[in-house]
Amino acid sequence: MVEAGTLCRSQINKHIGRIIRIFAWGVEEEIVAPNVVAALRAVKNLQRGEQGTFDNPPRQEVSDEVVKWTLPFMPPTVVAMVQLQRITGMRPSEIYRVTVGDIDQTRAPELWYYTPPNHKTKRFIGEKPIPLGKPEQELLVPYLAGKTAEASVFSPRQAVRERREHQRTERKSKLTPSQRERDRRRAKHPAEKIGDFYDKHSYRQAIEHAICKGNKTLPDGEKIPHWTPYQLRHAAGTAVEKTEGLDKAQALLGHRTANITKRYAHGQLAIAEEMARKRVNPFEDESI
Repeated sequence: MVEAGTLCRSQINKHIGRIIRIFAWGVEEEIVAPNVVAALRAVKNLQRGEQGTFDNPPRQEVSDEVVKWTLPFMPPTVVAMVQLQRITGMRPSEIYRVTVGDIDQTRAPELWYYTPPNHKTKRFIGEKPIPLGKPEQELLVPYLAGKTAEASVFSPRQAVRERREHQRTERKSKLTPSQRERDRRRAKHPAEKIGDFYDKHSYRQAIEHAICKGNKTLPDGEKIPHWTPYQLRHAAGTAVEKTEGLDKAQALLGHRTANITKRYAHGQLAIAEEMARKRVNPFEDESI
């Protein structure tokens, strides 16, 4: 894996961890000798700076301005997902897995609560209720009506319908016979290859598609830079850290410790820079 040069150090370490767990399962099933797993576990992870390895740069937040440039090229469903994630700082998986039944509209006045059935830190902190204020509720309302509790809130099938409807309204030429036939087949077998839920790949690809679509029409000096859903979580954490402090950024992101939050919220330097601009020399104060 190192010699291939396509995987960063952390990805290689994760793959090795999976291989070891496979052999541990083999021990449990009595088809692998226990000493094999013991020997594998004795092999240390690749350390930073290991010869032949590389590390990807830390993930940074995406600016709200860049997101605003991208939104016009997205179907409304993806626009709602992106805006909800940026406001709440949720993980991408917490956005695309949400079902109608996961949202409690009766728990408290003026607030709704979304409790992800599974989340990354559940084994450490238990349930993770996410309060949703008025802006989030307004984004969700159009995607809750008329659905069962098990239905996805944000469906890729609906996004496809929205995109096709937009294409029809934007069409300037008449439909050709082949296009009419294609529409007839789609009506007979609607979204037959499209699932009910987004996943980490399709959600990211929906954003990438919008960026590519926008960049086809924008002049060279105004191209939209590439960004991913996880950068929205970083943007939310950084924005709250700058205005409210690290402790509130930690609460927003649902981290166990502030040290973890520091990896997501990158406002510390900006705060220090602002302090430096306003700083005065106390020893130059004539009252001292």
